[in-house]
Amino acid sequence: MTTNKHLFGAIGWTPEAIDTLDGKTFVITGANSGAGFEAARIFLRKGAKVVMLNRNPVKSTQAIADLKQEFGEKAELSFIQMDLAKLDSVRHAAAQILENVQQIDALICNGAIAQVAQQEMTVDGFESQLGVNHFGHFLLCGLLFERIEATGGRIVVVGSNAYKMGLKTIQFDDLNFNQNYSAWNAYAQSKLAQMMFAYELQRRIAASNANVQVQVCHPGASRTNLLKDTASRFNKILWAVLSRVIAQSAEKGAWPEVMCATQDNLKANKLYGPTSRAQTVGPVGECPLDEVALDRNMAAKLWQLSEEKTSLKWTL
Repeated sequence: MTTNKHLFGAIGWTPEAIDTLDGKTFVITGANSGAGFEAARIFLRKGAKVVMLNRNPVKSTQAIADLKQEFGEKAELSFIQMDLAKLDSVRHAAAQILENVQQIDALICNGAIAQVAQQEMTVDGFESQLGVNHFGHFLLCGLLFERIEATGGRIVVVGSNAYKMGLKTIQFDDLNFNQNYSAWNAYAQSKLAQMMFAYELQRRIAASNANVQVQVCHPGASRTNLLKDTASRFNKILWAVLSRVIAQSAEKGAWPEVMCATQDNLKANKLYGPTSRAQTVGPVGECPLDEVALDRNMAAKLWQLSEEKTSLKWTL
């Protein structure tokens, strides 16, 4: 098994590996708090331009104010409102990006919801975690793909080790868990779908010689607000206690996505993230990848279904 030691030395990858990002533009979903916010901080510190795609305008305005206080008013930072739970919102945001953002060096699919206590449906008829984590990002990536390719840019999919837990499959006969909803199984399915999409996109890019790199990472166990608005009261309390002991900072949770957006010589069919304590914390490098994420038949079926559900036909 390849470990971080072989890739980046004993300490793993850190932002110190980045010299400068002057002239680069990074688009991040879910960037007003947590790992997305910390990724934006790193990009700005290295001289890049950042475009945030967030649902909440009030929190976004505050996040921008905080970052400009840290980096100065000249910091190139902007916000476009987008709700991943609403496909029309994704289409509108993508249109704004195409109009106003001339290059995309990396689109980072960071936004997510997790452990939704009771089954909730999006306005488009998807189980909420699958809708936000997978379908919303699938549509966004497709709409922005040509702009990313014109830049020779990247797509970074932020997965989760939950992909290899739960049922370890895409439940095509009951995508929304109408029969037996489980917050954990639905979340695990949504993250598996995201990662399967990324690896299938890698294969399609390779077959078409498109000039886009796709990388997949996970943040490990990080102290973020991911469960704040969605999890059951019990899970919120449990995580509040456990995170003090087993989790790392949100900043370190951002390192894998920043690495995947900037580091040269990363490979396909890999998963990058923390490598210690069952890949929850520690040096950032290459992690073991369960074969379920590379199931080509399931991924092809998911791709076709995703095109149908989002009414977007990719050119790949």
